[in-house]
Amino acid sequence: MTSFHSPPWAIFITWAGTFAAGGPSIGLLKKFWPTMIIGGIFAYIIVVCFKFSAQHLTGTAQILAECVILFVFNGAMMLLGRIPALSFVPGMFFGFASYFATVFGGFGPVPGDPLAALAASLLMNLLGPIYAWLTAHFGAHHHHTETADQRLPEVVPSRQA
Repeated sequence: MTSFHSPPWAIFITWAGTFAAGGPSIGLLKKFWPTMIIGGIFAYIIVVCFKFSAQHLTGTAQILAECVILFVFNGAMMLLGRIPALSFVPGMFFGFASYFATVFGGFGPVPGDPLAALAASLLMNLLGPIYAWLTAHFGAHHHHTETADQRLPEVVPSRQA
């Protein structure tokens, strides 16, 4: 476990996401970091709204309120993806998913506290691309040459009469 009971998987998610998006570069990080933060903040807002609705509603009314909360805030987050500077929507989901896993997994300096979970998940998310950069620049690079027998066979559609 990392210090302050931080969520180590949040580093891995954004480390892997950095490579999935093409590898660490200044251009990618300028798109990646703001969207991760947006995803975490929207997840935080949803959790706070869920807690508020749970204090004032029960049963079907609470379920409907949660559906509306999810629709409104998830929809708003997706709409932000239409802004060119915020168009890396997967980054939003990395922050979003990391936050939920942190708060509901009881991680962070104060387990179960929504704001502490936001701080912990965002910090770990922001470290992932830095680790990706370190991996790309200082890791052992193995360049494999693919031989004919290692290649996957091409799939050719069959023509049936």
